[in-house]
Amino acid sequence: MWLPWHTAAVLAVVVAALAAWLRGFDRRPAAVAYGFARETAIVLTLYTVWRVAGNLSVMHVDGAIGRGQWLWRLEHTLHLPSELAMQRQALPHSLLVQACNGYYAVVHVPALGVFLLWLFIRHRDRYPSVRNVVAVSTMTCLVLQLVPVAPPRLLPHLGFVDTGLKYHQSVYTQLGRGAADQLSAMPSVHVAWAVLVGAAVVVISTSRWRWLALLHPVATLYVVAVTGNHFWLDGVVAVALLAAAAAAVLAVEGRVMARRSTARMLRVSTEPAAEWVGETA
Repeated sequence: MWLPWHTAAVLAVVVAALAAWLRGFDRRPAAVAYGFARETAIVLTLYTVWRVAGNLSVMHVDGAIGRGQWLWRLEHTLHLPSELAMQRQALPHSLLVQACNGYYAVVHVPALGVFLLWLFIRHRDRYPSVRNVVAVSTMTCLVLQLVPVAPPRLLPHLGFVDTGLKYHQSVYTQLGRGAADQLSAMPSVHVAWAVLVGAAVVVISTSRWRWLALLHPVATLYVVAVTGNHFWLDGVVAVALLAAAAAAVLAVEGRVMARRSTARMLRVSTEPAAEWVGETA
């Protein structure tokens, strides 16, 4: 369904080479093309790392089922809403379930890509910060995902149904075959990216329709529960990591700007003194 990691890696190298070639031109169109190519190479690299990390987690399945059951018990202890009850309400409606399967399989990556493209074209000054938040939050999620945790759909003894397999819409192959990251359930990158897209559009856009962007994270939360691909806590942890990544990026960027401002002030303050010395000489 999505690009294989090796294809994305090759594309990243090709686009990075194109960016390096375009960097030598001074004209504005070439500068714009260079910026776009550079950012595309960065996104493709992040995508490659994400896919590779998911495959790594699938290679170590020991304890994944037990960790998934532990999350299920913890959610009951915390009195969180039941994903199982939500799934059972949806199962009689086959078109709804198939739509959820399709949303889970198709929308996740393209939604982030379209969002980043919109940001790069319409709000270039905000793009670097958001891109850095995407990178930091995704990498943090991937580190935690190296500890495999089974999603609800792999716990049929609890009553969950793998809706992707039920309707032949699964994006995953047989468990243990090095397929996509089906044991990388905790935390949920699906939820992290969806919340980032929704929140960033609301904060950055000035359109009165910007609030509609929040439908994406709401739909994603519903879809991952109905399809049995995530527990609620997968999303809670993902959003917490996203918030921490945003805070860290803003803090670092604030310090960098403060240092640049200080350096600029020092240059300005020393220039008159240098001129005065030259005149007196």
